[in-house]
Amino acid sequence: MTFSIVARCAESGQLGIAISSSSIAVGARCPWARAGVGVVATQNVTLPALGPQVLDLLEHKQLDPAAALDRALNSDGWSQYRQVTVIDAQGRTAFFSGKEALGVYHAVAGEQCVAAGNMLAGPEVIEAMVRAFEGAPGKLADRLLAAMHDAMAAGGEAGPVHSAALKIVDEHTWPIVDLRVDWADNDPLGELDRFWQAYRPQMQDYLTRALNPTIAPSYGVPGNE
Repeated sequence: MTFSIVARCAESGQLGIAISSSSIAVGARCPWARAGVGVVATQNVTLPALGPQVLDLLEHKQLDPAAALDRALNSDGWSQYRQVTVIDAQGRTAFFSGKEALGVYHAVAGEQCVAAGNMLAGPEVIEAMVRAFEGAPGKLADRLLAAMHDAMAAGGEAGPVHSAALKIVDEHTWPIVDLRVDWADNDPLGELDRFWQAYRPQMQDYLTRALNPTIAPSYGVPGNE
């Protein structure tokens, strides 16, 4: 049903997640990221509340990912249906797959990343994601997408995927990348790639518009001069 990777860039400190699913609008329910705190993927039979709950425990209770995840799951009476991964701003990781996770499921922690999935073609899908992320060059977004494409090449889900999302936080309270394909009959990851390639050269300009409008470039938006 879903596979994802949460990760941290050791050079920039950026935190991010890439995720894909056979379900509609996976980006609306499953990926959660908070600048300077961490990233959470909550999937399988998804409880979206686990994302902000884990992030709150990381930020306000100063718990490590394993303790934060454990406390959040203990408050959920249906934790055995959940699959959750976490990475914090220090690169520490945690993951959980309940015994009621769907189909073939697997999770692997790598260097500055955690990948997990359910309803997989096989456990090698997740292992391929971690290897790809660890070996890929470029920005965090490029590395996350490389991991997703290697997952698909290794078999992906047992059935077709229809939605995908990419979210990255840096030093600001809002995501610097928040791209979603809520439904595609074919190749949502290819669509997500195209969105990223279109957004990438404009990303810094949108940050400039937010932080200092007096020096921001215009994109011909009504009202701009």
